[in-house]
Amino acid sequence: MDVRAVPYSHPDAAKLIEAVQQEYVTRYGDPDVTPVDPAEFAPPSGVFLIGYVGAEPAVCGGWRAHDEPVAPLVAGDAEMKRLFVVPSRRGNGLARGMLAELERSAAEAGRTRMVLETGVKQPEALALYYAEGYERIPQFGVYAGDPLSVCLAKPL
Repeated sequence: MDVRAVPYSHPDAAKLIEAVQQEYVTRYGDPDVTPVDPAEFAPPSGVFLIGYVGAEPAVCGGWRAHDEPVAPLVAGDAEMKRLFVVPSRRGNGLARGMLAELERSAAEAGRTRMVLETGVKQPEALALYYAEGYERIPQFGVYAGDPLSVCLAKPL
């Protein structure tokens, strides 16, 4: 996998973000409504990565800094967003590889913890995060209080 940092607005990023939003519609009935400003994913306060297999964009993910957070978030957190593997490439370790790269880049940028919000209808994502050492934290953001939401964190 060839991992490249790209702007959140890059055409390949837009294609993958649309695909992940459709995945949310399929699983939950609606897209993710968390407010996202593409500028949040620009270095040094964030990054958006695409993993290519050959010339094909196969996996994506990003993180954005939280330096003035609301509990349970703390200064130094990086919030992961849009970790997604295209269906035809699933089961080949791409998500695990992208997760490691996101964690590495966040730690390199001085972030001390990765946080994320996912959901109970994404058992494969939950299995990956738990296997990689993520633990549940109180819910945050627009899905706080949602019974389908699961928030996780891992020290970097």
